[in-house]
Amino acid sequence: MSGFEISCETCVMQDVDQNVCDDCVVTFICGRDAHDAVVLNLAEQRAVRMLAAAGLVPELHHRAG
Repeated sequence: MSGFEISCETCVMQDVDQNVCDDCVVTFICGRDAHDAVVLNLAEQRAVRMLAAAGLVPELHHRAG
């Protein structure tokens, strides 16, 4: 896999609780419109996971449906 696409349209967490979206790393980093996709390559995905594991950014709450 060369990349990883995150879209709020495919996230099963989007209607669970708005606080989940507010604390998602995508929202934290990008501050983007809730329906815009964010595409990360493999290196970027690993970096985000490492930052989250270290407690420097919120974890990614996206769960593909």
